[in-house]
Amino acid sequence: MDIAPGKQRGSWLSHVLSALMTLVVLVVLAAAVALAVIPRMLDGAALTVLTGSMVPTYNPGDVVVVRGVHDAEREVEIGDVVSFQPLPNDPTLITHRVVAKSFTSEGTQFVTRGDANSADDDPEIPAQIKGKVVYSIPLVGHVSLWLGQRRTLAVTGGAIALLGYAAVMIFRRDPAKAPAAPDGTADEAPVDAMPGAQR
Repeated sequence: MDIAPGKQRGSWLSHVLSALMTLVVLVVLAAAVALAVIPRMLDGAALTVLTGSMVPTYNPGDVVVVRGVHDAEREVEIGDVVSFQPLPNDPTLITHRVVAKSFTSEGTQFVTRGDANSADDDPEIPAQIKGKVVYSIPLVGHVSLWLGQRRTLAVTGGAIALLGYAAVMIFRRDPAKAPAAPDGTADEAPVDAMPGAQR
């Protein structure tokens, strides 16, 4: 059976587009799980690295996912990378590595330092440590920073595009699924020739 070149190209292009859209959907789902679902399960957050203080471990634009810390004295050890609140009542967080842990008459204190820094941070008390880094995703933070106030619009547009693609895939008629006779026409038996057929 001969197939017109135009139909071959259309079918090939359709398969490529379908594969690409499937890949995009899988990437978006994986990102959503890694950046939203897992941090919520860990009572933590996904934080974008803004400075180079942790290079080469984390670069600006990377995203670090932290789990919530409720008892820093027991949960945090030397070598851990933590996100801490340097000033009371200030939501700003800094993510550095713990380089010392000491027990004083005033309680436990932690000393942190960025991997790229030569000086230690001021000592922190357990209440200042809010999270402990679990994993990081390179470069994703650049997208988040670029979207900024356009994030809602981008998410909405992406959802509409995916729904539109799903609708096209569901309702389109695939001619390759229809059996064809040797002359290229659809092979349909007369009603009278079908077993059990009635007029």
